[in-house]
This record gives sequence, structure tokens and C-alpha cells, in this order.
Amino acid sequence: MAHVLGFPRIGAKRELKVALEAFWGNEIPQGRLLAIGRELRALHWQRQRDAGLDFVTVGDFAWYDSVLQTSAHLGCAPVRFGFDPRALTLPDYFTLARGDANHPAMEMTKWFDTNYHYLVPEWSSDTRFDGGVEWLFEEVKQAKGLGHPVKVALIGPLTLLHAGKIKSGLSSKLDLLPRMVPAYQRLLARLKELEVGWVQIDEPLLGLDLEERWLAAFPSTYEALAPSSPKILLATYFESVAERETMLKSLPVSGIHLDIVRAPQQLATFLNGYPESKVLSLGIVDGRNVWRTDLDAALASLNPARERLGERLWVSASCSLLHVPVDLGHEKALVPEIRQWLAFAVQKLDEIVALKRGLGGDGIAPALIASREASASRMRSERARSDAVRRQLDTLSERDIRRPSPFAIRIRKQRARLKLPLLPTTTIGSFPQTPEIRKARAAFRRGALVREAYADAMRAEIRRAVARQEKLGLDVLVHGEAERNDMVEYFGEQLRGFAFTENGWVQSYGSRCVKPPVIYGDVSRPGPITVEWARYAQSLTEKPMKGMLTGPITMLQWSFVRDDQPREKTAFQIALALREEVLDIERAGIAIIQIDEPALREGLPLRKRDWGRYLDWAVRAFKLVSSGVADETQIHTHMCYAEFNDILPAIAALDADVITIETSRSDMELLEGFGEFRYPNEIGPGVYDIHSPRVPDAGEMLKLLEKAERVIPLERLWVNPDCGLKTRGWTETEAALARMVEAARRMRARAATREHHAA
Repeated sequence: MAHVLGFPRIGAKRELKVALEAFWGNEIPQGRLLAIGRELRALHWQRQRDAGLDFVTVGDFAWYDSVLQTSAHLGCAPVRFGFDPRALTLPDYFTLARGDANHPAMEMTKWFDTNYHYLVPEWSSDTRFDGGVEWLFEEVKQAKGLGHPVKVALIGPLTLLHAGKIKSGLSSKLDLLPRMVPAYQRLLARLKELEVGWVQIDEPLLGLDLEERWLAAFPSTYEALAPSSPKILLATYFESVAERETMLKSLPVSGIHLDIVRAPQQLATFLNGYPESKVLSLGIVDGRNVWRTDLDAALASLNPARERLGERLWVSASCSLLHVPVDLGHEKALVPEIRQWLAFAVQKLDEIVALKRGLGGDGIAPALIASREASASRMRSERARSDAVRRQLDTLSERDIRRPSPFAIRIRKQRARLKLPLLPTTTIGSFPQTPEIRKARAAFRRGALVREAYADAMRAEIRRAVARQEKLGLDVLVHGEAERNDMVEYFGEQLRGFAFTENGWVQSYGSRCVKPPVIYGDVSRPGPITVEWARYAQSLTEKPMKGMLTGPITMLQWSFVRDDQPREKTAFQIALALREEVLDIERAGIAIIQIDEPALREGLPLRKRDWGRYLDWAVRAFKLVSSGVADETQIHTHMCYAEFNDILPAIAALDADVITIETSRSDMELLEGFGEFRYPNEIGPGVYDIHSPRVPDAGEMLKLLEKAERVIPLERLWVNPDCGLKTRGWTETEAALARMVEAARRMRARAATREHHAA
């Protein structure tokens, strides 16, 4: 059997994104949005069948997020919103995701070690699993009505429970399991009534380090689910589950899926004594990267399983194809040599079917020949590359990754230079990308606007951004990044070793899509990237202007990375290029340089045994970028939407003078770990959520600052939003920043009053 765990939902040209934003902007009615959803699902299912897959996967579609969608199916939306779970409407659903005037949005964090963000379920003693929406069943009926054989994909109960956060009244998330299981039973029974033959239940939780009580919950949970369910394919991915093979083989499920791209060694363990009653689905095509599958090597890996299992062997991608672009067929501008190395979701369907046919002895000769030619082409390209960058890296010493002086000395020099008030206010870097900005960039790309005219347009946007910040009273300014399409793509476009797509979009969250670059070769910097923009912006103001660039780990994590050398080598190549940029920014007279690393936690391996090695090279890569500057130059970094507490020693080891982090959705909970750890440097906890259109008032931000003061001394606190403001409009941006500045002023006034009374 050939199948996929999931297919990208956004559409090859972001049709779902466009429809969502039109609906939120009251430009199309709900009926039109629903119709676009139906059209996209039908198109994606037909592509799966046309490729030759044995099932179409239903349940991988979501209007915003698959975790939120599962919560809607089960009727367990957060109780604080007050929605009736049995009558949840689509606008209600979007309120959960985006917030409104009365409700902050649900918290958001990364799905395991990916750049996909999910909405964190909120668990409390009041959580109920009552009713739920009918959307999944309607999708099943749609697929069956189109004549497709259906496999439904669901997030598993233990993974869903573990992914949430306790809000009140529970000692353990597992306390809710007895309430959750009946909801899954009802859902699975309905699917069985609809004559669904297979249901894929995703439990990637099994790839994590787990307490024994979580592992012990699997047998009883699946013993309760199996009798009322269609045949269950239990899907694991992102990590090896070899040490859990005995338990997994004993579960009352009809099959198990393994990711043998990430963990090929686990296959031998599972083949030994694999139950004759179960199918084994092997994820041999990479669902996380865009390189063509080496079909010769894949067939060699699969042959032992074919010999042991026969028709009980299923072939798939390692994980959902959500994490790769939709269709390489839309890429017309890629260099032909590089293009032949790549496979997007549609092409990966063909690879999966080719492997199935190859295992059955059927002809895959054309696909195999193309795979061999692509592999040979990449090898020739590797041999032809210069090793100059590698020689340069070999000459680095420990002095190159250490600031000249410790933080206590640096911060005194920086304060003397910058002369900032208590609780300095700033933003994370980007300002709204208006239609005018996007229009100018598009005209420049297609040659309708000459370079100098484009530069003039961007300088005009910078002038407006600086003037607005001056008027608002911000203390440390940014140039607004009008010239940047994306925080990774923009830098990659000006470095060697990167390739770019026209429509290689991947969903990050909701309607937010990114277009990751492809790192295919050695990385180096031909010349300055941001220096002139920063220099020009600083010339417009007497206030400090931040130089802004994306850090090496985020450049790595948010790209499709070459797989012919260790990731750390690529990270150090990027770091060396960015180090040159930082030194040029400093020479241009910029006193503050921000090196964003929102993906540092994202790159953390799933098993703690592997953390040390990753964090060592990731921290060293960041410090290679940041450590060449003088003591008086202040280095900032930014991180968002991650569980920082896991890696606080590594964050401290970065030795950035100031770190800004996302904390508003968690009501400053994420800051508490920094206080307990006694984080030594300065910190800016976000005081409002930029991913929601909601604009909190100054009093609400003031309360968050008061919470922050209980954890971090005021003299080490900065005031800023959670993240960049690129996706927001100017009206809400200026309103929110004005209130933020007002909150900081009130906090300073209180501090001055306390100091006066103390004197």
C-alpha cells in the first residue's frame, strides 16, 4: 500500500491563505471560504489518487491549525471563551486562534522540532469533551462522494493531552484522560459508521523522553479505543521509537508507522518478531526536506522489510508533507541543475508510488534513472566547489567566539554610550509591510522599477518609519525592514550557496506562510547586505538605531538544508558570513545590533541525550557572529514561541547583552524560568501579542510589566512587543505602541516615586 500521513493544506499558490485573510477582512462571505476549502481538499485528494496512492488522507485539512481542529472535533475549546462546544461556529474558531477585544488568543508554540506553530490546548478541572463540530465527518462524506478510498488522520489522545498546558485545578494532564477517551471513542465510532476502513492516529509523543506514567497510559488507552474504531494505524515520526517496540507491537492496533528517514536504525529492531497481524508503514521519503529521494538506496533499505512482511509493508513519507512546498511544477525560474535535485509534495507522491511498484517488481525505470542522474549531478557539483570557506573556518580560534570583556564590564560602557532611560522601549524590528511596499518590491523584481528608484522608495518608507517612532516616543528605533521580503529569504538572497523558489510556500501558522530558501552549497558573503539601510536610518535620528539581521541557527532551521554534510558545518559557514556583516554594521556607527534567533529552541533534538552536542555548536555559531564587536556595541537577540526553560543555560551562554522574548500569550509565565535561573543579562519580555489583531490597553501592559518586575530587576528590563510587526497594519501598530510607551512611562513614574520615598 502507498499512502501519505498528510498533504499541504494551503494550496500551491496559497489559495487558503488568500481566502482566510479575505474572510477576516469581510471581503468574502463564509460560504465562499467554505467553498474554497472544499475545492482545495478535492484537488489534493485527486492528486493523491492520480499519483497512484491507495488511500486519500482525510483529516489533514484545518482552517487554522490541526491541533485546534482536533480540539474542535472533541468539543474541548478553552472554557474561558465561553463558547458552546456543540455549536462552535467558524468565527468562534477563529476567535480562539486570533483573539478579540475581550479574549487574548490561545497560546502558540512549535510542533516538536518544526517551524509549524500550533495553538496550545488549555486544560483545567473545568475542561469538558462535549459534542464537537461535524467538520471531519463532512470531509469524509465529501471524499467518499468523490469516489475515493479514505484513510482518516487524527492527532492521538496522548499527544494532544501532552501538547496542552494546565491552566487550573489539575495536578497532572493525565487526570483528563478518562474524560478524553470517551470523546475519541465517539469520534472513532462515527467514522466506523461512515465506513472508513482505516484511521491513522498520530502519536509523535512517543519520540520524546517520557515519564513511565505516560508510557503506561498507551495500552489502556488503545484497548479502550480499538473496539469502536476502524482499523488503526498508529503513526510515529520525527524520532526513533525503537526502545518502545515491545509495547508498540503489543498494542491492539492494526499497523504502526515508523519514520526511517530520521531514524533508519529502528527498522531492524521492529522487523525482529514483528506481529503477523499488523501492517508496517515505513516513511522512507523525506517529509521535512526537498531533495529527491535516492530510489536505489531507498529500495535497498526497504527490501528486508518486503522479504519479511510481503503485502503487509506500506510505503509512505516520513511524516506529513505539510512541511514541504506543494508542487515543483510551478517553479520556472530555478536553475535547471538545482531544480532536478528537488521534490516537493506532489513529486514525493510519485516517489512513494515508484517505490511501491519497485518493491512489487513493477517498472520504475524512468523514475530510477531520473533519481540516479540527479544524485550524480549533485555529486559533480560538490566536487567542483571551492573549499576556501572551509579553510577560513579552520583558522578560527576560541578568541573568535568570545566577547572581549564580561557582561558586567560591557553593560557599563554601553549605558554610558547609549544614555537610555529605565525600561527602554523598542520594537523587535519589522514594521507593517504595506501594499505600497509589496507593490514596489514586485515591480523591482520584474524589472519594472530600476534599482535606484526602488532604493528611493525604500528610503521613503524608512523615513516614515523613523518619524512615526520618534512621534511615539520610542527609545531605541529600527528602520522597519521595508526592503525585506522575509527574515531568512532576504539574507539568503545575498549570500552564495542559496537557491530560491517562486512558489515554495510552507505554512508556519494560520494564514502565515514562509518560503524557505534551499541551501545547496557552501555559504559565503559577496558583500554588505544591510549596512547602507542601517546607516541611512541612523542618519535620520539622534536616538540609537538597531542594526537587524537573522542569526545562523534560524537561517539554518528555516531553510531546506543540504544533506551531504553535517548541519553544524553549514551553520558555521552561515555564521562566518554574518560575522562579516556585523563588523561592517559596527564600522558604520551603529551602536546596537540585533541578531535574531527565534529558531534556537526549535533545532533542539527531541531526546535529551542529544541536546548537549547540538547546543554546543549552536551557541558557538551564534557567538562566532556576535563576538567580534567592541564592548561598547550592544548585542541583542530575539526568541519567540518556544519553551525557553528547557535551554536557559544555553541562552545565557549566548552572552547577548539583551534578549527579547515572547511572553504575553503566556501571561508572563515564560519569564518565570529566567528569574528562577537568575538570567544574568538584560531582557525584554513581550508585553503584547502581535499575532492577534487585538490591541490591549496600557493598563493591561502595565500589569504584565508589574509581573515581570517580580522576576527581573527593573534596571535589567526592556519594554517591547512579542515579535516583529510585519503582518500588522499601521493603525493597530501605532495604537499598540503608543499604549506600550505609556505603560513604560507609568512604570518609570512608579519606580521614581518609590526611589524618592526610599531616599
